[in-house]
Amino acid sequence: MVDEAPAATPSDADAAPALALEGITVRFGGITALNDVSVSVSRGAVLGLIGPNGAGKTTLFDVVSGVRAPDNGSVWLEGHDVTHQSAVGRARRGLRRTFQRVQTFGWLSVEDNVLSALEWRGGGGGMLADLVSLPTRRKRERERRERVAEVLERCGLTAVAKDSAGSLPIGIARMVEVARAIVDVPKVLLLDEPTSGLEDVEMERLGALIQSIRGDHSCAVILVEHDVGFVMRQCQRIVVLDLGRVLAVGSPEEIQANTAVREAYLGEA
Repeated sequence: MVDEAPAATPSDADAAPALALEGITVRFGGITALNDVSVSVSRGAVLGLIGPNGAGKTTLFDVVSGVRAPDNGSVWLEGHDVTHQSAVGRARRGLRRTFQRVQTFGWLSVEDNVLSALEWRGGGGGMLADLVSLPTRRKRERERRERVAEVLERCGLTAVAKDSAGSLPIGIARMVEVARAIVDVPKVLLLDEPTSGLEDVEMERLGALIQSIRGDHSCAVILVEHDVGFVMRQCQRIVVLDLGRVLAVGSPEEIQANTAVREAYLGEA
């Protein structure tokens, strides 16, 4: 089990980790992509998830976010068993995710991409409120746009707020995804290869953002990333996957000193 806390039951949800996975196994035909993986992360912590290509990192993210059901095992979010809950249901509980391949709405502006993450809450008053533009509806819309503007500023996107997302370089588009993931304050944030395509200054901004996010309402962050140096700087604990199994767990210093990790992942004998 990663970190200290085991998965909790709803009765002690307040003391539960932000996210806990128990015995996750996923098979693709005769191939076992994940084999009895147990991982947990505390609220307000940043957990790194590293490993060679094909180790099972993205598959694990798919299981956590509800994109894929495990063959065995369970997923707990703040003490609630969400194993059989949809991806949408998990998102509404506060689980957010970015993807290895950028998935912005290319035809929308940056501002509207981020605003879309708030639309599920509705405006109140139904269609009639839309038609007559009730003051409460206008107030809620103004508050949402103010929140979007705040997040765009935090992510360094203010200058491109009106640009279409499809016209942006990949590094900036990735920051749009991050902004969309955090505008509705997350409880657990999954970042899948977020530094891919980023310039050095953008990586610095992302690192600072990750640290500020985990301080916001004790959000837990799980980071899948090939840039080992970035992971070591950002994470308190690191899980190493290899061939679908947990190879090692520990602090950045412990992982760097681990002989099995160096052999399997860091390319050292």
